[in-house]
Amino acid sequence: MLDVGREGPPPVSPDLTFTGLKEKLPDPAAYFLGEKFEGVLYPGSSEEYYGFPPHRQFIFEGVPQFRTHPSGFAPLFSFAQGGLAEAWTGGAFPFTREEMEDFPVAYDELAPYYGVVAGRIGICGAADDLARFLPVHDHLDPPLDLDDHSRLLLERYEKRRDRLNSTLRCYMGRSRVAVTREDRGERKGCDYIGRCLWGCPRDSLYVPSLTLKECRKQPGFTYMPGFFASHFKAGAGGCIGALVAEPVRGGPPVELPVETLVLGGGTLSTARIFLESVRRESGKAVHLTGLMDNQQMLMPFISPAMIGKPYDPETYQYHQLALGIEGARPKDYIHGLVTTLKTALCHPIVQNVPFDFRTSLFIFRNVHSALGLVNINLNDTRRDENFVGLESDAAGPGAALTIRYVSGPREAGRIADAMKKVNRVLRALGCIVPPGMTHIRPMGASVHYAGTLPMSATPAPLTTSKDCRSHDFENLLIVDGSTLPFLPAKNVTFTLMANAARVADVAF
Repeated sequence: MLDVGREGPPPVSPDLTFTGLKEKLPDPAAYFLGEKFEGVLYPGSSEEYYGFPPHRQFIFEGVPQFRTHPSGFAPLFSFAQGGLAEAWTGGAFPFTREEMEDFPVAYDELAPYYGVVAGRIGICGAADDLARFLPVHDHLDPPLDLDDHSRLLLERYEKRRDRLNSTLRCYMGRSRVAVTREDRGERKGCDYIGRCLWGCPRDSLYVPSLTLKECRKQPGFTYMPGFFASHFKAGAGGCIGALVAEPVRGGPPVELPVETLVLGGGTLSTARIFLESVRRESGKAVHLTGLMDNQQMLMPFISPAMIGKPYDPETYQYHQLALGIEGARPKDYIHGLVTTLKTALCHPIVQNVPFDFRTSLFIFRNVHSALGLVNINLNDTRRDENFVGLESDAAGPGAALTIRYVSGPREAGRIADAMKKVNRVLRALGCIVPPGMTHIRPMGASVHYAGTLPMSATPAPLTTSKDCRSHDFENLLIVDGSTLPFLPAKNVTFTLMANAARVADVAF
């Protein structure tokens, strides 16, 4: 395995809770906000409601060999061990049979692998009303303990289920999260210390670098960090013979002979390697069309019944509940992740309250336990006008990756309709949605990129087989979101893991 492989610092005082860090660290401000306040979102910033911990910025640190020219898209990349999923919120949502209608691989071929992956990494959840959107699989552990605000919302849903189901077509239940409740080898079960956003010091919340750590213990596995994969070389008949990689710290490129090359760098990074390889082999500048991403909206809300109550920081910090709203077709459903505010950086929220700082802070402290956020997700489909390519005016290596995304003509209507429906659901649950505070995230913000080298039942250039083998290069397998021909309204990480396990069994 070859990787740039940036590593983060070890966890600080791993036995302390979130509150303990604030009370006992010599300089808690530097830890939470950064030595240069790099974790702060300053007034006037309208990008996000959450700041990101400064000691985890390494996840997004780039390399000079990788440049982009995006249009209509705000891409995120990672060259960390484990990639962008090192910063995920643990959402593990299997696809449904209907969502795989456009896939050449049958649902029954993929579905068992959700259980395989769950058995390896630990998935918590419940067979509840969300099962119509999130199929139940093997090795689904009991859900985590609810915080008080989430418990209130779920109890209200259960009391008002008939109206929510029949009139609003909304179903709510426990979110599926990649967290282990019990000890698993070196990983410790979740003990609710409230440090999820800051990097779980117990490794209860699964991140891909944990699997890499396990792989490195296996005989025959070699890991090469510090290398940027540039391109591969193919001979006659389209058989790849070597991968060319550049040392990140400088030096001549190295050629690594391969029998089978597996690309899993993430949709855009994989596209960069593929396009550079094609350009060098044939001199052709091609585009990979069909780029997809989930449109997301962040809708804050207040539960008046929680105003004035103390919040408990010692709970699981990310989404404990999820909701689904049926669409005209099963695969058009709206997916929402419900996060109640606990230990996230709260200064962006305070500065968005339309009063002076002192008043805003007073209000926030009294409504802290009542605040929540719904992350609303919409599906996406492949369209030719959305593509990635290499800049045409650059000769030789180092061409930037061009990324173009244009929203469909009905997208504004879809967004408005979804926001209206979720607003109605929250009101039915007794919540208030502050007007004008819902944030429509830019395309690219969800990081659920997919669709540029899609699976195809019919062999064609720039596609893969149902088992993710390239139709252009016979010994190339692609195991990231590139191969998805449709993007449901949900996090794709769990499906990518399940599909990679399936492809491994088929190919090897």
